Amino acid sequence: MGSKIAIIGSGFSGLSAAAYAAQLGHEVHVYEKNATHGGRARSFQTENGYTFDMGPSWYWMPDIIENFFNDFGRKASDFYELVPLDPQFEMVFADGVMAIPKDFDEMKALFEQIEKGAGKKLDDFMKDAQYKYEVGMQDYVTKPCHSWWEFFSLKILNSALKLDLLSDFSTFVRKYFSHPKLIMLMEFPVIFLGAAPKDIPALYSLMNYGGYKLGTWYPMGGFIKIIEAMHQIALDQGVTFHFEANVEQIIVKDKEATALLIKGESTGFDAVVASSDYAHTERRLLAKEFRNYDDEYWEKRTFAPSCLIFYLGIKEKIPNLKHHTLFFENDLELHTKEIYDDKKWPTKPLFYVCCPSKTDDSVAPEGCENLFLLMPIATGIEDSEQEREKYFLEMMERLEKHTKTSNLSSKIEYKRSYCIDDFKEDYNAYAGNAYGLANTLSQTAVLKPSLRNKKVKNLFYAGQLTVPGPGVPPSLISGKIAAIEAHKKLN
Repeated sequence: MGSKIAIIGSGFSGLSAAAYAAQLGHEVHVYEKNATHGGRARSFQTENGYTFDMGPSWYWMPDIIENFFNDFGRKASDFYELVPLDPQFEMVFADGVMAIPKDFDEMKALFEQIEKGAGKKLDDFMKDAQYKYEVGMQDYVTKPCHSWWEFFSLKILNSALKLDLLSDFSTFVRKYFSHPKLIMLMEFPVIFLGAAPKDIPALYSLMNYGGYKLGTWYPMGGFIKIIEAMHQIALDQGVTFHFEANVEQIIVKDKEATALLIKGESTGFDAVVASSDYAHTERRLLAKEFRNYDDEYWEKRTFAPSCLIFYLGIKEKIPNLKHHTLFFENDLELHTKEIYDDKKWPTKPLFYVCCPSKTDDSVAPEGCENLFLLMPIATGIEDSEQEREKYFLEMMERLEKHTKTSNLSSKIEYKRSYCIDDFKEDYNAYAGNAYGLANTLSQTAVLKPSLRNKKVKNLFYAGQLTVPGPGVPPSLISGKIAAIEAHKKLN
């Protein structure tokens, strides 16, 4: 057995870091403050038969997720059934609905129908995006980003211009398309990167390829099946899990993390990987002299949105509703401005509805629907039951209009809201963020919070506030990088 490594947190990055560190021969212990694994990807069950995924619901970049399982001699299909969604999702506009088909030729035909010549341009866009995806996901995001020199390979230098690192996503999309609906469709994926399209590098058109071209999928049983599979792989590697084990302090001696303080007791380790919220880890678990960043640093960061979520159990089937539906009747630019610039509750919000019971009978009782409503909002704003309820009523009204139903609220037999205060309480999330740091140019690669602590030799970070960034596939990669870096330090 090698050295003893502690992992703080059991979300995607924590489970990934644990599995890889154990595979490298170390004794690994995972400490999770909550009662179950999964972090933001936890699930919960109700007494009346509903199962709700609490966080991620878009299964994109299936090859990256598959790579994790392959690294342990397994396949995703060993653990869960993955099904393609068709349509991938629907977008509701003020003047109608646009369904995005699974088949790419059908998607090109849809684009051509909306804007003459757009079918061919979509082909060109995706060829460019595929190149960015292949180079970006294979070469860029796997770097620990300690130094810019890591990127000075011949391949990366040769590809720098084609990757559009210095042009913005909004301008890039408009080089190909002019119809507002197509622009909104192409800009939608980068909302999850945490900034307005005008502030995101054009490199991230790779998201369009990883989603629209590779398809939108669903793991039967819900996203918790991925968490359960990763947990099992970690167990198979010999990882030990400790639940309801809130880490109170990282103890440092002679510039090395020597132990964790949990429930007042100290447990020694040779290295620590904190997949917990980075800002919380530094501001609450480390003495001031050992922090990479001060409070002012975090205050100046651009965070991805928080969100208002409702988990609803509806005691009848809802017609005219798909698995994923985006309600884009209002202005995307206004909503993003109120998230990132004005920092206020939205005046004319966009929102998203996931109805996994359209695909998966196991997540709701027979004849019922499982609904997940999500509205992106600014971080750090005041959260209250009054505000939550106000937007709930608006979202339900728009949902009823789209589905041509009435009195849906009277059919609710389970309802739970989740917002900024809950993110803070459950995940120690800085300012109640839901998705981590925005992938703006000034917060990319080496400019992100460092994967390693610069003052504590054997302390590393993983997750959505460090490299490579927010999202399920990047979090998996982040955990792997952190485990490898810890291993290098110990050998």
